[in-house]
Amino acid sequence: MVSVQLVKVTKRFGSVVAVNNVDLEIPDGRFTALLGPSGSGKTTLLYLIAGIYRPTRGKILFDGKDVTNLKPNERNIGLVFQNYALYPHMKVYDNISFPLRLAKKPKSFIDKKVREIAAMLQIDHLLDRYPAQLSGGQQQRVALARALVKEPSVLLLDEPLSNLDAMLRLKIRSELKRLQKDLGITAIYVTHDQSEALAMADKVVVINNGVIQQEGDPHEVYRNPRNVFVASFIGSPPANIFPVKVDLVEEPCVILPGGKYCPKGILAERLKNLGKETVLFGFRPEDATLHEVPRHDGIIMEGEVYTIEPLGREVIVTLKVDGNLVKVIAPPTTTGRISQRVYINVPRDKAMLFDPDTEKNLRLIG
Repeated sequence: MVSVQLVKVTKRFGSVVAVNNVDLEIPDGRFTALLGPSGSGKTTLLYLIAGIYRPTRGKILFDGKDVTNLKPNERNIGLVFQNYALYPHMKVYDNISFPLRLAKKPKSFIDKKVREIAAMLQIDHLLDRYPAQLSGGQQQRVALARALVKEPSVLLLDEPLSNLDAMLRLKIRSELKRLQKDLGITAIYVTHDQSEALAMADKVVVINNGVIQQEGDPHEVYRNPRNVFVASFIGSPPANIFPVKVDLVEEPCVILPGGKYCPKGILAERLKNLGKETVLFGFRPEDATLHEVPRHDGIIMEGEVYTIEPLGREVIVTLKVDGNLVKVIAPPTTTGRISQRVYINVPRDKAMLFDPDTEKNLRLIG
């Protein structure tokens, strides 16, 4: 098991800054997800760790050893690509054994390792087939076997499930998570799918525009987003965030359609010190409830039903709140009609306030 550390790492491609002054520690033996939209810099960061790219500035350490200038084959990494990158003219056995043959390992050792890893990934019956004769899920397992057969110190995965259908993705992601735990290997997984990141990772690193927005365990990142980007990128549906006016005349309060919210303690102090006429108010769709009459045990807003989407185990209700579209996840028995006036109730401890300029979460800033 190997820990990975990036120290002030920057990567430029001409005038484009793909990764900007990143400091990151990836613990050994844990599953870390690099999560972000297309073009965020997550794959560039993975390739820097792999040694495919060299940083423009900064250092990369494996267990404290500087590997910044080492080639990929000198870092003892396993790399699984999005498109699997299997050799079409080689059978499965030869694809898996290729790294060991390249390292000039004895034939008996190679045969033993190939059959062990193939059995572990349940593809030992496919060793005599060519990649073209395999399904997408089988090809993904072969690519993973090839990466694992040389017992890498770090396993790097670049969106390996994105080409699979939804049902197969769910199946293989659980298998991959269990495999990583059983092997105790350090795994770094690139994905744009926040559901994958939250479900699989011990640590989630959210990246945008080459900058780390937040890192932490999945629960922390989901429940306590540091800024508007994290809150609006993670979650399905994502957090509702919209501007509201602030009243500072007596006590600091935000004015909502049909009600107001006056935070207490440190949040009230920060809202007062911010001294702005508007802030961004947010809440997650699953934290709110809908009522035909206002309740007074939380934050009250009035809205108008815009659409109703029954999804079997839940109903997503989209409402117009003062010109903003917000979503609430409601029980499957929920009924209603378009244009109906209803009240949204949000628990006080689930509300989020963001600085409209910096977009930082007021609850978390120091």
